[in-house]
Amino acid sequence: MSALKLNDIRDNPGSRFTRKRVGRGLGSGLGKTSGKGQKGQKARSGIAVRAFEGGQMPIHRRLPKRGFKSHNSIVTAVVNTGQLQSLKEAGLLDEKKMLDQVMLCELGLVKKGAHRIKLLAKGDIKFAAQLEVDAASAKAVSAVQSAGGSVKVTN
Repeated sequence: MSALKLNDIRDNPGSRFTRKRVGRGLGSGLGKTSGKGQKGQKARSGIAVRAFEGGQMPIHRRLPKRGFKSHNSIVTAVVNTGQLQSLKEAGLLDEKKMLDQVMLCELGLVKKGAHRIKLLAKGDIKFAAQLEVDAASAKAVSAVQSAGGSVKVTN
């Protein structure tokens, strides 16, 4: 094995590229029009032809505009009493704990992006649940209270 010498050090092959010198004579292959063909819009500098379809109406103008998503919208998650009952039957719910937004998020009933939680009375509930929600229907509150639980509405 030969020793490393300073005069033998070279770059890896292909690691350095020489820049194209355009417009430097016919013999270079990129003389006269510099590889841009003949005259016209595409041969000029500083002109973008993006989305131009040769006089035809561009696709971004042909397609209809639809929908709107407000950045200030308040996302309300819905929790039904039947969902709470099915979690209790599955053994995932402890009825002694207060079910607030954090707890309902951990259980998978509410997604993280939800700003508010509303309790609705779809399905029946048979255990004493302690709930803290932002809104609740009157029927849901009476269903939880008749089962021995309580609902605290914060908003």
